[in-house]
Amino acid sequence: MQTGNAFTTPFGRRSLSLGMLATQAQAQEIDPEASIDKWKLFRSLCEARALIGISDRALVVLNALLTFYPQTELCEANGLVVFPSNMQLSLRAHGMAPATLRRHLSALVETGLIFRKDSPNGKRYARKARAGEGGEAFGFSLAPLVSRAAEFEALAGQVRSERLQLKLMKERVTLLRRDIVKLIELGFEELPHIDWSAQYSRFRAVIDDIPRQATIDDLEPAVDGLECLQLEISNLLEDKLNSKKTSAKASHSERHKHNSNTQSTSDLEPGFGKTQGAKTAPESEIEETIETRGDEARGGDDGTDTDLPDAKPVPLGLVRQACPQIVVYARNGIANWSDLMAAAVVVRSMLGVSPSAYEEACDVLGQENAAIAIACILERAEQINSAGGYLRSLTDKAARGEFSVWPMVLAQLRANGSHVRLVTAT
Repeated sequence: MQTGNAFTTPFGRRSLSLGMLATQAQAQEIDPEASIDKWKLFRSLCEARALIGISDRALVVLNALLTFYPQTELCEANGLVVFPSNMQLSLRAHGMAPATLRRHLSALVETGLIFRKDSPNGKRYARKARAGEGGEAFGFSLAPLVSRAAEFEALAGQVRSERLQLKLMKERVTLLRRDIVKLIELGFEELPHIDWSAQYSRFRAVIDDIPRQATIDDLEPAVDGLECLQLEISNLLEDKLNSKKTSAKASHSERHKHNSNTQSTSDLEPGFGKTQGAKTAPESEIEETIETRGDEARGGDDGTDTDLPDAKPVPLGLVRQACPQIVVYARNGIANWSDLMAAAVVVRSMLGVSPSAYEEACDVLGQENAAIAIACILERAEQINSAGGYLRSLTDKAARGEFSVWPMVLAQLRANGSHVRLVTAT
């Protein structure tokens, strides 16, 4: 009688498919000496679950089936058929309902992880030979697990590799985000004439496109975009470093030159237009301007008088006297307008003023006037609920010609009790 590689069919109304026959054929080619640790194999199945196409509940049932196999090693010599009843299998599957249990057993069979070896009456049992050796068992065969062990391990390795790649890519995105934000903050401080708000907008556009549950395909274009942006920002800052090195070398080679005028008036007190380098008024004209604006500046403290043309700039010394707190945020004190603007960028961030609000103020008021406005807001920070909203309000008024920094500075002088002579012009 033939007892070799014959296929078995399911009991009752259960259907048969070519996939089931393929599973049985593959299982019949197992090396008799092959031995697989069932729990290591089960961990590989859990890791490769998505690629295999099996649910976690079906794996719970498979775990219960493996507990009915007495040995740790799956091998042909010990037999590969387990034959628990549905009641016992349900108990080891954490009390799974019978209908649910049958559905997940069918899923395990369809995915080729096990196959049924049904008895003539559909019952599950083992029959021993009379001599006490050999015999036959009817139930669920675990042979496909042994025959496909290498496949499952390869799939698990692929999942682990993709998981590691995703982790490394997420770390790369985190590092790029940190670097770009800090480089842009430095750019606002060191190179205020560059449109850093546009760089920040590009950065946010890339970050906002990353979904919450990002995959490798989602992160690859994001990493490319962030790397390009980081390179552009780094090049801008590198140009600044190179210019500083060139300036340092030039000053070192020209140490023999001497200028008795150590503090240029045009450097300390430029005009307030959007373009820099305007000539400043002499000290006598500045004093006259302060005197003639006394009564004109007695409007609101926020400088909202409409009849105050900015014909003359506010002297830097007057700004330092009216707004002494901003000096704390300057690296080496405020000796010129560049120092004031750099300190204003730091204060802007501290007060919570957005880069776009400050950029708009610079466009409308001019960079120097915007820095003066920030210095005055710092002096009154405790009285202002939203520094960003307040600056936007001043910017809107300036755009309509209803705001000047002169009354704002003079009002702050009066608030500080400074002894500046303010006389009404006749």
